[in-house]
Amino acid sequence: MSDSKTIDNQVNKGKRDFLVLSASGVAIAGGAVATWPFISSMSPAADVLALSTVEQDISAIEPGQMIKIMWQGKPVFIRRRTSEEIAKAEADDSASMPDPQKDSDRVKSGKEEWLVIVGVCTHLGCIPLGDQGEYNGWFCPCHGSHYDLSGRIRKGPAPLNMVVPNYEFLSDTLIKIG
Repeated sequence: MSDSKTIDNQVNKGKRDFLVLSASGVAIAGGAVATWPFISSMSPAADVLALSTVEQDISAIEPGQMIKIMWQGKPVFIRRRTSEEIAKAEADDSASMPDPQKDSDRVKSGKEEWLVIVGVCTHLGCIPLGDQGEYNGWFCPCHGSHYDLSGRIRKGPAPLNMVVPNYEFLSDTLIKIG
């Protein structure tokens, strides 16, 4: 009779293991199906994705001229620099700055005439005025931050240079930001 009980216990143990594994699998699958709507709701909506990049025709911008466009709710300055402005910005690479950065690190190689920066002061988020300040770049009248022709902070309370967004040239006359 003891052999019969051992066989019954082994059969019952096998059934029990199968039921535990099956129930666990169903519970995991059910949990995944239940959480999927919550996870997918965290993805950006189509209108947000549409605002993540912007294309701009830059053919009408003359040397020395700057335009302002909006990208992700922020102003972006696109400046077509003259050869004199480029030379001045490159000459200032070795100047003492709160956030040292070379001009060549802030522009695309071969397209040095084009400077693309987010037009927001890094101190408190004001919008600096172009072609002003001690360095003829940008000046934030709210708190007195001076930026040079490369958007680098040179004087004032701003701790960092103006941000260079991700951008690429789709053609000689079309730029994509974002």
